[in-house]
Amino acid sequence: MRPELRTVIPGPESRRLAAELRRFESRNVTCITEGFPVFWERADGASVWDVDGNRLLDLTSGFGVATGGFNDVVFTKAAAEQTGRLYHAMGDVHPAASKADLCRLLSTATFERWGAGEGKSILGNSGFEAIEAALKTACLATGRRNVIAFEGGYHGLGFGALTATGLPPFADPFRKMLADFTTFLPYPYCFRCPWKCPGEHCEETGWPSLRDAIGHAHAHQPIAAILVEPAQGRGGDIFPPRGFLRMLRDAADEIGALLIFDEILTGFWRTGALFACEAEAVVPDLICLGKALTGGFPLSACVGRAGIMDAWPESDGEALHTSTFLGNPVGCAAGVASLRRWLDPAMPGLVRTAGEAWERALHSVLPRCVSVGEVRGRGLMWGVELTGPGREPIPVGPIVERALADGIILLGGGRLGNVLSVSPSLAVDAATAHWAAEQMAGWIREQAAHCPPDQSPVDRDLACPR
Repeated sequence: MRPELRTVIPGPESRRLAAELRRFESRNVTCITEGFPVFWERADGASVWDVDGNRLLDLTSGFGVATGGFNDVVFTKAAAEQTGRLYHAMGDVHPAASKADLCRLLSTATFERWGAGEGKSILGNSGFEAIEAALKTACLATGRRNVIAFEGGYHGLGFGALTATGLPPFADPFRKMLADFTTFLPYPYCFRCPWKCPGEHCEETGWPSLRDAIGHAHAHQPIAAILVEPAQGRGGDIFPPRGFLRMLRDAADEIGALLIFDEILTGFWRTGALFACEAEAVVPDLICLGKALTGGFPLSACVGRAGIMDAWPESDGEALHTSTFLGNPVGCAAGVASLRRWLDPAMPGLVRTAGEAWERALHSVLPRCVSVGEVRGRGLMWGVELTGPGREPIPVGPIVERALADGIILLGGGRLGNVLSVSPSLAVDAATAHWAAEQMAGWIREQAAHCPPDQSPVDRDLACPR
């Protein structure tokens, strides 16, 4: 499982392909430097082989998609069998049978499981499409247009989702074209507490401040929905204190708004539970899903309470929200197989064991590094925030590139580009987790030694080592 390198990283074939891609792809898409990227050839479990024959250890689950590991037999078998029969249908006119199966199982896994009645779905191809379906649903169900979202939140880059994304570098270049319907409020970020709460006493300081801000926003412009990640991913792997989601549920009910949970990243055991919102037993009105929903095929879903989803009019043959590849048969079949696996009674034990192994590994090794400000996380989602003596951010981009040179795939994140994001798959065993933590400690010490104490980077592409 550990890396086995045959060439320097990136190898000669990866460098050749990078040069070709730089020539023919928009230069904004793929980050290309002397040490980045490698081009993948195949993958299995947590191992990735690049086009130069190097075996690398992936600690990102491919952006949080392959929670069960790559080349997962459940996903590959379902996708292969469906491909052999039918790989395209007419999703909103003449669908494949697997579309009906998936929508039924999505109801079973969410609202029925929570004792909240049946759920209905709108399928999409990418996470941002699920977000935009949820925003449209809120508009239809409430007759309102305005949304509350949170600083540091990441909901995708389509125009609607981007307007509700709380990471300004993504939106700033397009600000003149974006609608103005979002009020951004502070997200509970205890390491950099926006309310200066004593300890974690958010219920005394933070929650009243947020409730007041929600009420003020609603009085100014009636709110259709509150959109939130139950744990922020790209914003820095931030887990809010207990009570936050319950407070939002109460606030949404008070003003007659819908509560939308973006669980595109956190859904399907990423945070130690099937869904992150289950840590507080809070039921949303709409939940957006993707990534591990299929284990690798591009497919997303907005699932809502049936009564709320019925705010959409009956189709008369012309759907208001659809796409050519909606309900792709292969994606739906993979989603059905994945959902059955995620609902297996053995899954909680597997995730608990893996999460405990990562908690032991990271907490036993990384706090020894003076530049580690905080190690935080749950389950298979961890963030390591790097800071100087005055909590000034230390950039993690060079660490991501250094890790790649040693054969480990990591991502950077956080609003200041100073959070090392670890989102491994279930395929990584405890011994490898501890070994990887030791490697991270070495890179962190190395980076801290080269980082001026007043350095305060703003990295526009949080996954890029630039």
